Amino acid sequence: MSASDTPLVEMRNIEKFYGRIHALKNVNLTIPRGEIVGLLGDNGAGKSTLIKVLSGAVPYTSGEIRINGQPLNLRSTNDAIDAGIETIYQDSALVPQLSIARNLFLGRELRSGPRFLDRLDQERMNQVAGELLKRVGISKNIPPTTPIGSLSGGERQAVAIARAMYFDSELIILDEPTNNLGVAETQGVLRFVRDARDSGHSCIFIAHNIHHVFQVVDRMVVMRRGEIVADDLSPKTSSIQDVEDIITGEHIAA
Repeated sequence: MSASDTPLVEMRNIEKFYGRIHALKNVNLTIPRGEIVGLLGDNGAGKSTLIKVLSGAVPYTSGEIRINGQPLNLRSTNDAIDAGIETIYQDSALVPQLSIARNLFLGRELRSGPRFLDRLDQERMNQVAGELLKRVGISKNIPPTTPIGSLSGGERQAVAIARAMYFDSELIILDEPTNNLGVAETQGVLRFVRDARDSGHSCIFIAHNIHHVFQVVDRMVVMRRGEIVADDLSPKTSSIQDVEDIITGEHIAA
């Protein structure tokens, strides 16, 4: 297998227990480069646990994760970020007192001048922040110096998505990215997901709004009770009703 054929992510036989609760059961999931995968399932299906494992937020009980063909022990979210995995949760951690620009670059601030002076390049961060906000569909002229705490929930979500856009991660996990967003902001998010695929990046897209999923994904994976019950559903050959029936257990995927 050539390097270009090696999947970006492979999760092999992943098990996760919380005490006696069997949260993930023998999960096998492959994410090729340049593919948008919709991860679907009812509340409690295991979606959140799976992405927390893949993002390094929680340890898995057993199994193996490979990134670019190499086994990798994701012990923290920083391990995942270093491996090129960026996760945007529905309640992405932003610091209300800091500006939009500072939140976008939190922990990865741009610097200017001689290294020993260690000065923040605030002007450049403000410029980049303004450009990114437009890309994710915020049409209002919100200054990048605006504190996050004064933004709406949808605007905060857009800032979190803009952060992943800028740092150009290989795999971007979006957990309910269109929740609480207006029409323009939602279209900006969906456009970003398409752009990510076109530039060779991969995405895992989690949303309760199945219509949004059908607009952008290449493949759909359905979880139920901690297991993957379907992993090769195509929006081109499956209807929304087909997928909803698999989610609820009304229909078992062949």
